[in-house]
Amino acid sequence: MKYKCLLVDDERLARAELKRLLAAYPQCSVIAEAASGAEALSLLNQHSIDVVFLDIQMPELTGLELALQIPAHTQFIFCTAFNSFALDAFELNAVDYLLKPIVPERLSKAIQKLKPVNSIASPHYLAEQHGILLKFGDSQRVVRLNEISRFESIGNHAAVYTPYGKSFIHSSLAKIEQKLDPALFFKASRADIVRISAINKIEPAINEGGLLAILDDGQQVDVSRRQAQQLKLQFNAF
Repeated sequence: MKYKCLLVDDERLARAELKRLLAAYPQCSVIAEAASGAEALSLLNQHSIDVVFLDIQMPELTGLELALQIPAHTQFIFCTAFNSFALDAFELNAVDYLLKPIVPERLSKAIQKLKPVNSIASPHYLAEQHGILLKFGDSQRVVRLNEISRFESIGNHAAVYTPYGKSFIHSSLAKIEQKLDPALFFKASRADIVRISAINKIEPAINEGGLLAILDDGQQVDVSRRQAQQLKLQFNAF
C-alpha cells in the first residue's frame, strides 16, 4: 500500500526532519510540502493526497482550521510541539497526534494506524430537499433541510430552528453533523450548526477573536475563535 503524503509546517527544518524520518517507510511517498495552510489547500486541490502531516501553530490558518477543510477521503496526522490541542485534534478525526521532536517509534505506530486508501468511503450527506418529520405543538410537519436555519445542542437533544418555529430531535450535534454537507452547513461552535445561506451578516463578537453570525430570521449565533477564520473563508471567493 502506497500513501501519497503532504507535509505542512511553517518551519522548513521541521519539514526536512519529518521527511528524513519518513524515508524509512517506503509506503509513504512525500509528493509535496507546504509552508502555510493556504499553500496546503492549494496543493490539496492540485494533487490526490492520501495523508497530510500537519503542524498546528501556523500563522493565518492553523492546523486545526486546515483540518476542517481537508477532503473526507484524506487522512491526517498532527505533528506539533504542543500537547494542549490533542482533544481538539481527535475530535476532528485525526489518525494520530505526534509531539515534536518526533520519536521514530511513535511515528511508526502512527503509520500503522493509517487505513488502506481504498477502504475510506466518501461520506453520504443528506440532500437539501431531504425531509425531516418534526413536531410543532400537537401537530407534525415535514421540514426540508434547506428550510432549517440552525441546529443547537441542548443536552442529548438538538433544537431545530425552522420558519414554522422551533422543534426538537433526540440526537447529538455530532451525529447530525455527520449527515450534513459542509458545503451547505457550517459548525459555528460545539453547540451550533447553521445553514450557510441563512447567514445575513457577520460581526465581531465580544469574546476576542470570535464572531457573531446574524441569520436571516434575526438569530445571533456565536462563532468560536477556532471557527472564525473558517467562516470568513466560506465567503471569500477570490
